[in-house]
Amino acid sequence: MEVKFCGAAQEVTGSCHFITLDNGFKIVLDCGLYQGRSKHMENFNSTWLFDPKEVDCLILSHAHIDHSGRLPKLVKDGFRGHIVCTHATRSLCAIMLLDSAKIQERDAEYYNKRLLKKKNKKSNSKKKREPLYNSDDVAETMKHFMGVAYDKWYRLNDHLEVLFRDAGHILGSASVTLRLQDGEKTVDFGFTGDIGRPDRPILRDPVPMPEVDYLICESTYGAKDHLNKPAETERFLEIIKHTCIEKRGKLIIPAFSVGRTQEIVYMLDQMETKGLLPRIPVYVDSPLAVNATQVFGAHPECFDEKLNEYLLIDDNPFGFNRLTYVRSVTLSKRLNETKDACIIISSSGMMNAGRVRHHLFNSIDQEKNTLLIVGYCSPDTPGGMLRNGIKELKLFGEIKPVKMEIEIMDSFSAHADRNEILEFISNQKKLKKLFLVHGEKKSQEALKGMLNENGFPDVEIPKLGQKFELADEALESK
Repeated sequence: MEVKFCGAAQEVTGSCHFITLDNGFKIVLDCGLYQGRSKHMENFNSTWLFDPKEVDCLILSHAHIDHSGRLPKLVKDGFRGHIVCTHATRSLCAIMLLDSAKIQERDAEYYNKRLLKKKNKKSNSKKKREPLYNSDDVAETMKHFMGVAYDKWYRLNDHLEVLFRDAGHILGSASVTLRLQDGEKTVDFGFTGDIGRPDRPILRDPVPMPEVDYLICESTYGAKDHLNKPAETERFLEIIKHTCIEKRGKLIIPAFSVGRTQEIVYMLDQMETKGLLPRIPVYVDSPLAVNATQVFGAHPECFDEKLNEYLLIDDNPFGFNRLTYVRSVTLSKRLNETKDACIIISSSGMMNAGRVRHHLFNSIDQEKNTLLIVGYCSPDTPGGMLRNGIKELKLFGEIKPVKMEIEIMDSFSAHADRNEILEFISNQKKLKKLFLVHGEKKSQEALKGMLNENGFPDVEIPKLGQKFELADEALESK
């Protein structure tokens, strides 16, 4: 068999891996959008390193857009097979892909209006921008989805089975194990997807994969250790009190609509129940987050024991008296204008799209406000620039000084840190080769060194487009 790395190779977004079996059957693992602005990746989302028409099956680890966001483009360009995933992933993709399509349609419309203005003023050779896909393409894509349960082998054909196990990353997230039969020989191939963190709120802990011969493993936080409880809760409360009580400012939390937002709301709900949360309004300003929270309620099979016990005390862990879910644009605009102390949770997490950019625009130049970054941001996104200490940021064509406080809490991340990654794969005793993906090169090199020291001597960091032939005794790079 051959594996080709077609995304998230020495990058954190755009997950996509192409496998060709000896019998010619072709599988794609994930099909995500690249969400950064790197020059060498600028054509990634619109091009393929394989022919979509030739793909027999797509296996999706979870619903985050950097893993699922190019699926409608794949179908639009000729893919006609099944998209196999867990039931909860299918439910989330139905709302997330539609949201992605609408964002692209609005972005293309905005770009084309600006282009028309420039053309009216002077000659301009730039072409109109088209969205990668639209809402109709998403509707067509959803017809290809096939939801399956955790912990059951599903037969794709006479020679191939797939197993999903709970990865504990977001609702419905899974590791993927492929079992290939070649005569009397069996080859097991694994893909971790995004590995979650043990003892996190809402979701069950990551479940170890079966032993495999070859493994593709994520490495987002391959060089870091996260904070753990209770330090995390105490730090979060400190930031809330400092911003909203002492400075009477806004605490803006850019958060992915699926997973991160629900975890933050659940933590605030627990603080409220215990009487710890200051009496300030909290807003979740994201229509997608509202819809996603409803999907969470429809999939209690993914909840951990602690949340099920908490439901006996509070039947709505994602809502309390001073919490408002914002759908309307009108109310969102009012939040931009208000001078009152409050917490605003809004997408996107990297601040490269969505309503959070408007909140940032209206708050970034005021010292009383705080931006709390709660997860990874690609270096060339607004979130990544702010993490790295940039002093000015261009938003909506205007250069704004960065005067608000910037706080970072990576412990909120749904990605395992380096020790949690090591623990997750510690049962892999028969592994012949391990590939690191979904990480920056620096993190991958650090994790590779750690893995080498802990019983994993054969670790590869593939480049974009690199191929490997996998055989019984040999592994060849092309």
